This record gives sequence, structure tokens and C-alpha cells, in this order.
Amino acid sequence: MTTTSQAARERDERGITTAEYAVGTAAGAGFAALLYKLLTGSFGDQLLGRLFDHVMGLLGIG
Repeated sequence: MTTTSQAARERDERGITTAEYAVGTAAGAGFAALLYKLLTGSFGDQLLGRLFDHVMGLLGIG
């Protein structure tokens, strides 16, 4: 009886892990889409421009 219960628990844990990967993948895809949308708009242009200017200033070039 212990072996069957242990095997059932192991199967359940594998299912939970699969569900966690699915949720993590969906969240990652959503976050990537949000970043893409932000960085391809005017906000992204300003952000990348300021970052570039800051790095150039730190290097003493700009």
C-alpha cells in the first residue's frame, strides 16, 4: 500500500512541475512582449538614448 501511495504522489508532483513550467513560460512570453512594446516605441528610444549617452559620458567619450 505504501508503494502505490508513493507512486501516486510522484505522478502528481510531475504534473505540478509541468503546470509550473507552463505558467512560467506564459509569464516569460508576456514579459518579453511587454518589453518589446516598450522598447520599440518612443519610450524605448529615449531610454536607450539616455543610457548610451550616460555610458559614453562614463567612458569620457561623449
